[in-house]
Amino acid sequence: MRSSAGSPQSADPQRLFEEGENALKNGNLEAAERAFRGVLAINPKVAGAYANLGVIYMRHKQWQRALEMLHRAQNLAPKVAGIRLNIGLVYYRQNDFRSAIKPFESVVHDVPGSLQARYLLGLCYFFTEQYADAAGTLESLWEQESNQLNYLYVLGIAANKAKRPDLEERALGRLVETGQNSAEFHLLMGKAHLNREEYDEAVPELEAAVKTDPKLPFAHFELGLVHMKKQDLEHAKTEFLKDVGIEPDLAYNYDQLGLIEYLQQHDEAAEKYFHKALQIDPRLTSSRYQLARVYQRQGKYKEALGEIEAAGKLDPESAAIHYLRGQVLQRLGRMGEAKEEMATVTRISNQLRDKRQKELYSEPAPNPELTQEPR
Repeated sequence: MRSSAGSPQSADPQRLFEEGENALKNGNLEAAERAFRGVLAINPKVAGAYANLGVIYMRHKQWQRALEMLHRAQNLAPKVAGIRLNIGLVYYRQNDFRSAIKPFESVVHDVPGSLQARYLLGLCYFFTEQYADAAGTLESLWEQESNQLNYLYVLGIAANKAKRPDLEERALGRLVETGQNSAEFHLLMGKAHLNREEYDEAVPELEAAVKTDPKLPFAHFELGLVHMKKQDLEHAKTEFLKDVGIEPDLAYNYDQLGLIEYLQQHDEAAEKYFHKALQIDPRLTSSRYQLARVYQRQGKYKEALGEIEAAGKLDPESAAIHYLRGQVLQRLGRMGEAKEEMATVTRISNQLRDKRQKELYSEPAPNPELTQEPR
């Protein structure tokens, strides 16, 4: 009689572990999970079983379960850099770049030749505005990555922000040389114009990108952002929907579509889009904030409070979030708490008074195309 993983006939942990590895290699995640669970039922101190369960949950995008398993593996095998790399990846793939820094730093320290860890660490520094660290970390990968357009683009921006003009010139010169007339090059040039608020210049670059490659990921998304900035909501909606057809799992598309529907006072459609965005990325602060605004306009103040408090946990220093929470609390009759929120708004606004803010709630343009992991 043939035995299956976890049955009495196969209750040998080494055999179960091998069965789990083979199943994982072949993409049979259910069988792999069953085998590694079987290993732990026999011996709960097998670090590799926890680590592999972490990988399985990463593939399912069950991030909290993945972290639980990987931290258990790390406690049992603190010197295994691969476990810490995966912990960093869990945070990174949730766009929690700040939390990813420490595990990536530890991997780079222990395994200096890890291109993946070093590249992702540089991106984490970049996305958390630690530009000098980003430039230095990414510069060290020039030999391996200087043919990659995204790498050159990020390095050039980081060098500019870090006031390293020689490195900026080197990176952007190489970008022009390597990109030539490719769709990816036009996408990045359009993105650069968008970041500099040069919207009329951004449009032809992004249109050239989608003309060259109509299925290029992120190109329609960036073109939609430009149309949003130009307050052309219908054209923006068209572009975001095109990108949904290319990238159905990009939360930012639904976030922007929700915002368009909100601005057009289509609250039911806006709510659906924001829920879809949060289903994909529960940490997307802008969708939490905008969903709270939808509920506020509908008079659903308890629901609005729940969303704005979730947003506040993700971005505790946002004046806009505190302001909206104060408004909602006022509507709920909780005047003392509302007054405290408005005092917090004043404090944060005073701290930011030297920074230009066009809107009450304005985040930097999202950079989903720059988060791609090294190939």
